[in-house]
Amino acid sequence: MNRHLFAVAASALTLSSTAFAHKVLLQGNGKLAVIENGKVEWEMKWGGIHDIHALPNGNFMTARNMREIVEIDPKTKKIVWSYNCATMNGNEGKRIEVHAFQPLENGKVFIAESGAGRFIEISREGRILKEFKMKLDRPHPHKDTRLARKLKNGHILASHEGDGVVREYDGAGKVVWEYPVPLFGKKPKGGHGPTSWGNSTFSCVRLENGNTLIATGNGHSVIEVTPEKAVVWQVTQNELPKIRLAWVTTLEVLPNGNYLMGNCHAGPGNPLLIEIEPKTKKVVWQLDEFEKFGNSVPNSVLLDLVGKTRR
Repeated sequence: MNRHLFAVAASALTLSSTAFAHKVLLQGNGKLAVIENGKVEWEMKWGGIHDIHALPNGNFMTARNMREIVEIDPKTKKIVWSYNCATMNGNEGKRIEVHAFQPLENGKVFIAESGAGRFIEISREGRILKEFKMKLDRPHPHKDTRLARKLKNGHILASHEGDGVVREYDGAGKVVWEYPVPLFGKKPKGGHGPTSWGNSTFSCVRLENGNTLIATGNGHSVIEVTPEKAVVWQVTQNELPKIRLAWVTTLEVLPNGNYLMGNCHAGPGNPLLIEIEPKTKKVVWQLDEFEKFGNSVPNSVLLDLVGKTRR
């Protein structure tokens, strides 16, 4: 598929999920699924998740019960590897939740353990290879982090939902940069839908230019900030035509430079996923599948891309 040609052809249309289609792995309405062109090509029963990865061998890596990291063979729908954070390496008896993990080279896995308040790298045998504590102002097993990623330089970039702060840690665990997500002059308001308000950041991506792209969660926006913490780009709740952003979750920078945003808890009539061209903020693709996947699709993976992505 030549996605650039499709995007050009679609630019003259009123864009919807049918203008051109990505192949997407996601979770919603109690199932993991692969969908393309409005058709569910693969599915299996599965509960809520906050992170998911497609591995080079074709398997999927995700979480079960927000505690156990698992690798699934989609051909057989069998779990071929697992690591239970609630019972392993000193966590017995603690309330542990896992909202972020990342497959690394040589089979290693990076995990952010909320409740334990630590980042770890493990071998596939479950041995801890590296460990250090998170900086947490308001520790809570459900809110210590949402997504966190190990960067190419060995640092870790993490969205700390409960603190409303993005932090970068060096390889020794020292915080070398942090950014409190602003409330933009508004008072916090509880809830998950479009009328809520806060700075419960869900994800952050380090861009090639050194800036950081941040999904503000219930701030209903995506912002780009410089190392000096200046906001140099943003898309706000009602800025995109006929789209209302709610809890903005996953971010992915595609090989063509476009941004993919997750739009969770937005309700019927709003897309679950949105691809925009950042310079023009033009919507070039969206996934409108509320009836199939409901009000909570917090993370996804595009399976049809050629080239490197940042997510």
